[in-house]
Amino acid sequence: MSATAALLGCSTPLPGGLGMSAARIAAQFAPPRAQQGGDPAYAELEWGDGSAPPLYGPVVVRRDEALAAEVDRRLVAWAAECGFEGEGLEQIAHAGFGKLVTLAHPDCADPDRLLVAAQLNAAWWAADDYYADDSTLGAAPTELPPRLALVMAAMDPVAPAGEFTAPLEEALRSDPILVGLHSAIDHLGRHGSPVLVQRVCYATFAMFVSWDAYAAWRHTGRYPPAWEYLAARQHDSFYTSMTLVDAVGGYELGAPYYYDPRVREAMMRAGTAAVLVNDLHSVAKDAADENPVCNMVLQIAADRGCPVAEAVEITVGLHNRIVREFEDGRRALLAVPSPELHRFLAGVRDWMGGGFEWHATNPRYQS
Repeated sequence: MSATAALLGCSTPLPGGLGMSAARIAAQFAPPRAQQGGDPAYAELEWGDGSAPPLYGPVVVRRDEALAAEVDRRLVAWAAECGFEGEGLEQIAHAGFGKLVTLAHPDCADPDRLLVAAQLNAAWWAADDYYADDSTLGAAPTELPPRLALVMAAMDPVAPAGEFTAPLEEALRSDPILVGLHSAIDHLGRHGSPVLVQRVCYATFAMFVSWDAYAAWRHTGRYPPAWEYLAARQHDSFYTSMTLVDAVGGYELGAPYYYDPRVREAMMRAGTAAVLVNDLHSVAKDAADENPVCNMVLQIAADRGCPVAEAVEITVGLHNRIVREFEDGRRALLAVPSPELHRFLAGVRDWMGGGFEWHATNPRYQS
């Protein structure tokens, strides 16, 4: 077993005061620390048990528990129609995806548009858990690539191929995750153009390449250095969720703006910052899996042979730097005469703030 794999096994408590318990990794959300003379849209955000440095990030713009509950009600009904049942349906019911999308898309009060984001995020999370990450739920590295190939066919239907189409359609109907992704994309198409639909599909498919890389690392036991993991993680980030910002908001950012390298860089930074929050809150869960999951904190600790607490500090510092670089890039883009672009980038910023609070208050990351 490599040094990295040995560390990821984590059969002993994590060093430096960050034990395996939820209280030491993902405790209740603490109010933001006031900034003096800084941007009021950002704050120093306490997290975990307060022993780690604060995360610098956007503040939450809206909290609406009633709207979140309505989105969750619709989401659970939809999930049951897709074939989720038992524990799988219970997980969706209690995951708080209605809260996530209500926090992350504060410019939308339409529960049906918010439901699009809740459906896609719930289906992405289910695929991640059941196909890619959680061994107890049946995730297996050698089975992941063919499963993801079917996901692509569910989201972006392939052309009919005579006698070979019937067994494909049967397979796509047999798995509630595949049914859910097909249904969610169809729902997106009722609110957005084919351009928005394909944007979401291909962001998802790019994410799958990183999932396959993780599967190879877990299968071979050759865990990557932190730089290689981060390169893959930037394409497997909340960038994918952020592709929905304008569709949920009821407008469309034109492709020349969306794919401008400056805009793409800003979005990649925002998505990466948000997913580092996920890694920070997931250290205990990722390390405890019998087939350990890659995580930025654990990769840094393995690379440097340092305590996990020190690797947490390094990851927090990286997150905070990326957030500040995102905001510098967003401010520079204010010179571009496009109200839609300005609204979109503000929406990306709001997604970071909502995503932080959702992680910090969600039971999934406190157990």
